Amino acid sequence: MNMKRPFILLALAAFFFASAPLASAQSKSFTMAKWVEVYNSILRELNRSYVDSLEVGRIQRAAVDAMLSALDPYTVYVPEEEQEDFRMMLTNTYGGIGAVIYKPDVNGNVIINEPYEFSPAAKAGLRCGDEVLAIDGVSTHGLTSAQSSDRMRGKPGTTVVLTVKKIRGATEDIPVVRQRISLPSVQYVDMLNDSDGYILLDKFTDGVSQDIREACHILKKFGMKRLVLDLRGNGGGLLHEAVNIVSLFVPRGSVVVTAKGRAEGSEQVYKTTTDPVDTEIPILILVDSGSASASEIVSGALQDYDRATIVGTRTYGKGLVQSIRPLPYDGQLKVTTAKYYTPSGRCVQAIDYSHRNEDGSVGFIPDSLTHEFTTAHGRKVRDGGGITPDFKVKAQPYSRLTYSLVLNGIVEQYALKFVCEHESIPAVDQFHFTDYEDFVAFASDKEFDYRSSARALFDDMKKALTEDGLTETVSKELSALEKSLDMDKATFLRLKKDEIIPFIEEEIVARYYFQMASIRIRVRYDTQLHEALKQPAISW
Repeated sequence: MNMKRPFILLALAAFFFASAPLASAQSKSFTMAKWVEVYNSILRELNRSYVDSLEVGRIQRAAVDAMLSALDPYTVYVPEEEQEDFRMMLTNTYGGIGAVIYKPDVNGNVIINEPYEFSPAAKAGLRCGDEVLAIDGVSTHGLTSAQSSDRMRGKPGTTVVLTVKKIRGATEDIPVVRQRISLPSVQYVDMLNDSDGYILLDKFTDGVSQDIREACHILKKFGMKRLVLDLRGNGGGLLHEAVNIVSLFVPRGSVVVTAKGRAEGSEQVYKTTTDPVDTEIPILILVDSGSASASEIVSGALQDYDRATIVGTRTYGKGLVQSIRPLPYDGQLKVTTAKYYTPSGRCVQAIDYSHRNEDGSVGFIPDSLTHEFTTAHGRKVRDGGGITPDFKVKAQPYSRLTYSLVLNGIVEQYALKFVCEHESIPAVDQFHFTDYEDFVAFASDKEFDYRSSARALFDDMKKALTEDGLTETVSKELSALEKSLDMDKATFLRLKKDEIIPFIEEEIVARYYFQMASIRIRVRYDTQLHEALKQPAISW
């Protein structure tokens, strides 16, 4: 046997294995170059041959958006003109007068719906119900709500002149000096009772961890024995703020989250770097299907360390890391670069983020597709999508009617009417809305879909029967069922009085005492929160 042959074969094998990555890279480069050439050729041909004038910018943007949407919901292109809105999302700040406006139609006036407390709008004397006729001399008639808002926004320190018809007074020109408006991410801090301190966190914006630290110190001075951190509906934000919030409750140097990307060596471990506020106080964290990303980092880490009891419903399941990459012409690409893993090793990303429930939450995942992990004290937890609460407490269900009233702005419009008719109301804790029949009369005169869920399903069934040609066959039964489901608007409004009144009170109180007061009303009626408070302060 020729002894050189095995060495030649080994050498050839080594060559091919070494060449494999190079060939793969070349293949990717060829594919990339091919599609760039195809794309450019298509665009040139469209520009030369398409029957109508070509809006190049519009179709280019559509192409980019379609390409990125094929990856995941969070990788997006942010052009220069959208950067202010992007910055506001990250910082919760913008330059403006600090007021929510309402515009019933494009040909109507702008109505001041809700000035923020201590804002330039409030300092200038603008109140709920005031009508803005013009902005810097430009009539608001013909402007959309967004166009009106854009004219009110601007560089802090500049002045905008509003021509305002006061709710109780004459028309006057009111100069308002714009400021940097900072919307609070910590929306509410208070003692719920003698021992439970409560913090409602809306977003993880820059500096919010320091606000949480200060809130904890204040609540401890008022006798807090247990902290309730409400992360329901909190869609996340900045990673380092989530790490800093966990730092408040666990020893310095604790692992909070690990980010793992595709590239070798891309793993990043984030640990606490500051001294905690309290490593022993019991913590109750409220979560729901709207709690995502940074909310899941905080709740997942504190659950893994057996440092907090998680109560509510399963979280959203967004465990993807986005990084910002600069692009030509001052654009930015927010691109998914890694996945989050909790200290126990769980990835909170939903197994299939493209198929979710109607509310966006993770659908059913069989245990066979998930993995088991262990907390610091040996409890079993699983991955597969979101953080599963230690104690499941469902939110109060609301009727289709109530959702329709809120989403169509009927309750908001009634609050404006109420303000016009009432100069003042009692203090927040003493206020209770009692003139429900006035609301019934107001809402009954408005156009909105007031069908019950059963009636909506019936209408869909009736339509399907018609399409199948079966209406005649079951006409008698259909008529009887339709008659039993029929309910006039006023009757249905009276039937759902108890679940509608809290929304009315919340909207009204905000117009007199600002947002903090409206949250106080929300807490009053929050059945999920009150049920969660019954859970014991467990030391795992």
